[in-house]
Amino acid sequence: MSVKVSRRAHFNAAHRLYRPDWSDEKNDAIFGKCNNPHFHGHNYELVVSVTGEIDPVTGFVIDIKILKDLIKSEIEDALDHKNLNQQVPEFKKLNPTAENIAVFIWNKLRPHIESSKKLEVVLYETPRNFVTYSG
Repeated sequence: MSVKVSRRAHFNAAHRLYRPDWSDEKNDAIFGKCNNPHFHGHNYELVVSVTGEIDPVTGFVIDIKILKDLIKSEIEDALDHKNLNQQVPEFKKLNPTAENIAVFIWNKLRPHIESSKKLEVVLYETPRNFVTYSG
């Protein structure tokens, strides 16, 4: 029997969507107001889910406290109140779209979750816009 366990978290971060190899006109056409050279921010909502078998000894798929601490140390500490383009090394050359941020989060958490368990990241950039990544 497989069960999904989820933990919700959030972080606030600023970013700019643009490609330095494109003209200002092309960046404006593709990214619109998200191409603001002075950056803009989001209150990101994050849902991290781990799916797997229930441990017969503990009754857990994963200890939710461990998941909470992982999200704090690996994600919130790295991204919260940061300018993603300037302060997060992985985004110095990678456009910090919601899609790329979700993959970044998954990659940061995956090594800490047992390989027999499935990891899923849902990242809300706004209440209506979100992405899901499962590896």
